[in-house]
Amino acid sequence: MKIYRAAIFDMDGTLVDTLEDLHDSVNEMLAHYNLPPRTLDEVRRFVGNGARKLMLRSLPADCNFIDEALEYYNGCYARNCTNKVKPYDGIMELLTALSAKKIPLGICTNKQHFAAVEIAEKILAPIKFPYVSGDEPNRPRKPDPTRALACAEKFSVAPEDVAYFGDTAVDMNTAHNAGFLAVGVTWGFRPRSELIAGGAQIIVDHPREILERINFG
Repeated sequence: MKIYRAAIFDMDGTLVDTLEDLHDSVNEMLAHYNLPPRTLDEVRRFVGNGARKLMLRSLPADCNFIDEALEYYNGCYARNCTNKVKPYDGIMELLTALSAKKIPLGICTNKQHFAAVEIAEKILAPIKFPYVSGDEPNRPRKPDPTRALACAEKFSVAPEDVAYFGDTAVDMNTAHNAGFLAVGVTWGFRPRSELIAGGAQIIVDHPREILERINFG
């Protein structure tokens, strides 16, 4: 059975449920501009491609102040990003088990880098992630594999020995582009059908299945 030597995770919808904080921040931004709020399900569909894309999807199509709205939204999310966020059921047990096996753990996400670091340090403690990469200026967003491959390189692990976990087609495309094992999780923001269409090689319905179906060592 193939042995995998590193695990890299998406964040939103994979490790932690961030939807309520994202929803609150989007609607705080919209209220600032006297625009109607978005529903939780709308925000669920809008996330996954970075904060700027979230603004483009949340604001009216003819909006001409995207950059201003993004700056305001980032301020809202900086205040809100750890208000209601929580790890998904079974995630802390999975991360603890992987850490006990001395499997290096990374995070590669399209959410803002400041929020990814804060959530990793505050919400996922005491688990240590030697590599956390979120969206930053002049660094490509997923599905570009650059940041994910940088994580594998930091861990001195060949791409074919990395399992990458995510809840969207963007994540599955990232894994394929990097040469990683593409593992789709169904407890996040997108349906199983999207994971299948995105080329998931394994699909799991609960974190406990991961150690049963993937051999880490």
